[in-house]
Amino acid sequence: MSQTHKRPFIAGLTGGIGSGKTTVSEMFAELGAEVIDADIISRALLAPGSATLNDVMEHFGERIHAADGSLDRSRLRAIIFAEPAAKQWLEQLLHPRIREEILRRIATSPRAWLLLSVPLLLESPAYDFVDTIVVVDIPEAMQLSRTAARDAVSAAEVRAIMATQMPREERLARADHVIRNDAGLQNLQQQVSLLFEKFEGLANAPHQAG
Repeated sequence: MSQTHKRPFIAGLTGGIGSGKTTVSEMFAELGAEVIDADIISRALLAPGSATLNDVMEHFGERIHAADGSLDRSRLRAIIFAEPAAKQWLEQLLHPRIREEILRRIATSPRAWLLLSVPLLLESPAYDFVDTIVVVDIPEAMQLSRTAARDAVSAAEVRAIMATQMPREERLARADHVIRNDAGLQNLQQQVSLLFEKFEGLANAPHQAG
């Protein structure tokens, strides 16, 4: 992974579902980092009145319409969960638009470095431009219980989502930095602070992963 032209040093943040990526992103932001979050961009693309939402509503029809005519996200999630073709269609629509917005923000950022949070960072070749990879990791049992409680879904549904993601062992093997999220918020904050300081230094050095 090498830097071209004069773009920021990019730290890519990822992790399995329920690992705590959002909390880690917020901690980096509180320290002063610029954070680009693919999930937030995705939600913005599907905001009421957006062209992307109109495309989705037209494709799936009334079965994803809430009573007030807005998008019923739970119904859409159920369809994506049950129908591989529907999931593929939505990904082919959203992913290029998400990447386009990410690249626009990178190109216009005045920062020396930034944090890019992408759930499928390692699964997709679209983000192979990142300079270093940070993985947020928790034991799979904690991942399962946290996600089921947070999203009010069954353990079976969480396992199905986990099965679509890169196995934990492979994700850890690909990481340049690992943040362990199994010892409380204070410990998590300490790890984030150390990495923040490291990236502050790397941003002003020759760009190398790690």
